[in-house]
Amino acid sequence: MSRHPEVKWAQRLDKVYITVELPDSKNAKVDLTPDGTFTFSATAGAEDHLYDLKLELFDKVNVEESKINVGVRGIFCVVEKAEKAWWKRLLRGEGKPPHYVKVDWDKWVDEDEDDGGLGDLDLGGMDFSKFSGMGDDAMGDFDDEDDEQEVSKPGAQETATEKDGAAMAGGQDASGETSTEKTEAAPST
Repeated sequence: MSRHPEVKWAQRLDKVYITVELPDSKNAKVDLTPDGTFTFSATAGAEDHLYDLKLELFDKVNVEESKINVGVRGIFCVVEKAEKAWWKRLLRGEGKPPHYVKVDWDKWVDEDEDDGGLGDLDLGGMDFSKFSGMGDDAMGDFDDEDDEQEVSKPGAQETATEKDGAAMAGGQDASGETSTEKTEAAPST
């Protein structure tokens, strides 16, 4: 028997943000059809439990312009609406949504506050691939060069900042002269 991952959603006039929260998922498969059927399946956990879901979205979508990012903590989708209009809810069916579908209050913007752009939504530099290319290296290429930092050996060479800090701690400024100036901390309120 399969399980359902937690799904969070938010919308703008022209798109819907869907986040499938499933850390360390493997073999993630996401499909979106023009009529608004969103399907997801993956395995996760130490015992590789199967997770799947099928959502009948409120209205039609533009599959070609929709994007997906498969990350370590979950799958984030930007689903472009076929028509620019606010949806009354995420799902087509009337009534209460399933317990695993929740509003993403971190991304939510009220209809009267939407300016048509991303606003202050932080996408964290995600590299999105199109839904049509989901099977072709969905994770994208990573450039490790940005992650490299130069590290010096302990006791090698003090930096100017460390020298200044050590000199000031002994009552001397960076030039080695004794300082008689005293500073007071600002009173706390």
